[in-house]
Amino acid sequence: MNRRWFLFSASAISLGIAVGLFSPAHALAETEAVIVIGRQESGAASYDPIRAVTLNMAAGLIYDRLVEQAADQSYHPHLASSWEVSPDGMSWTFELRKDVTFTDGEPFNAQTIAWWIPKFKGTENEYMVDAIESVEVVADHTVRFILKRPEPNLIFNLAMTNMGVPSPKAYEAGGQDYGVTEAVGTGPYKLESFVVGQETVLVANEDYSWGSALTENRSAPYIKRLTAREIPDASTAFLELKTGGVDMLLDVPTDFLPQLKDEADIDLRELPGYGVTLVTINTQAAPFTDIRVRQATALAIDQASILKSVYGGVGKEAHQFLVAALGEANVDPALQIRHDPAKAASLLDEAGWARGADGVRVKDGKPLKVKLWARADTEYKRTAEIIQAQLKAVGVKAEITVFDAGTYRSQFLKPERELVLAPYSWTNADILDWFFSAKRLDSWNLSMWNDPKSEELRELAMYGSKSWDERVVNFRNFHGQLLANFVGVPVHEPAQTMVFNKTRLSVPQPFRAPYSLVDVKPAD
Repeated sequence: MNRRWFLFSASAISLGIAVGLFSPAHALAETEAVIVIGRQESGAASYDPIRAVTLNMAAGLIYDRLVEQAADQSYHPHLASSWEVSPDGMSWTFELRKDVTFTDGEPFNAQTIAWWIPKFKGTENEYMVDAIESVEVVADHTVRFILKRPEPNLIFNLAMTNMGVPSPKAYEAGGQDYGVTEAVGTGPYKLESFVVGQETVLVANEDYSWGSALTENRSAPYIKRLTAREIPDASTAFLELKTGGVDMLLDVPTDFLPQLKDEADIDLRELPGYGVTLVTINTQAAPFTDIRVRQATALAIDQASILKSVYGGVGKEAHQFLVAALGEANVDPALQIRHDPAKAASLLDEAGWARGADGVRVKDGKPLKVKLWARADTEYKRTAEIIQAQLKAVGVKAEITVFDAGTYRSQFLKPERELVLAPYSWTNADILDWFFSAKRLDSWNLSMWNDPKSEELRELAMYGSKSWDERVVNFRNFHGQLLANFVGVPVHEPAQTMVFNKTRLSVPQPFRAPYSLVDVKPAD
């Protein structure tokens, strides 16, 4: 999925399908299944991997990529059988599989790649291939990327959902409508129909024989007809699973996990962590122009109590802005943001905010009141309420406003924002570039952070790294600089839970969408 929407994971479409659409006794054929995509993936308007701002997991079944990324962040061949990077990092050579065909019958070869990469120019996804100067067709199934600069992160970009390769013939014929009425790839499924905001129907590609190394089944999927529904309301989706309307939910809020124990027909799979929930702080809005107030706000928040009270211990406490598994998250422990209410109170005293008779701090006759905005999902409302109480304990009065899934993103971009609680889903350090770059003020940089030293470190991390190891060090330094300036507060690192009806489906362990869906079988 493209980062710009996946960052703050939520749906953008309100529920348009009644709960009773499928009865408990729905008679699906043996090789059919109905799944509900994750809430953070709802709202995709197209299956155009080149131009789409957001894609959902179905795109990963329609299209294959040159390389695939496993849950442990390792990379594996797919449409590319192998690749080699020159010692100076300025060229990447890919050997392509010779047995691949698009579902419209067109061949996949080096000419496909030479057509594909330039198509990103001028799109919002151009950043993924921006480092590529040119594409050389070395042989029918050998292609070389000549780079403008070393870009070790190219391998991550090539594994993104937006780097699924479409059929050149179908893409050109579809024009601006491509991805809505037609989407043609080399993947294990073909698009049959797509209703924006409601559902996508996929049918198996029976010619598929070049499956990913991340799956056991390298041929056509066992489930021949797969319906992916969008149900943004988690309660409705869970009820559908319990009553038989759907067979699998790819993302279940932790609130529902206790109920699973009472459902004999339901089983679950744990998925790896995929992001961080954080509070961004508008550093250009008073009182947060004072770093002492930012630091006090950060230290007032107790990650441990939120993990226990809201998430039932599922996931991890977050003390940095990146997923803990990333090397770039391994900053100096002294820079990690941890609960320390005594120091928070001392910092506010030092900044001239004295406690008033009602417990709220006052400076120059003005009370210390701040805005705290959050998504309307239950877990975020509860988290906001806990943060509100924790801030109150140090003398800060936080006024909570929640926004529904359809409007929260536009609301969060308003200049009057101060504290914004929202999650992102991204397992790469360049999320720091999106959230804290001075080039993105009033867009993704909700913290409005604009600092020369940070910009110097950001530029070095993004564009000055010649190898992956060097990139890790440079991003770690940039990350530490952001933490030291308290531009936000890390709160929680989620763990995703997938649940399914085990009387209907046999699901592999471990499971990772979308790859593992080709391994799902009808239950015995």
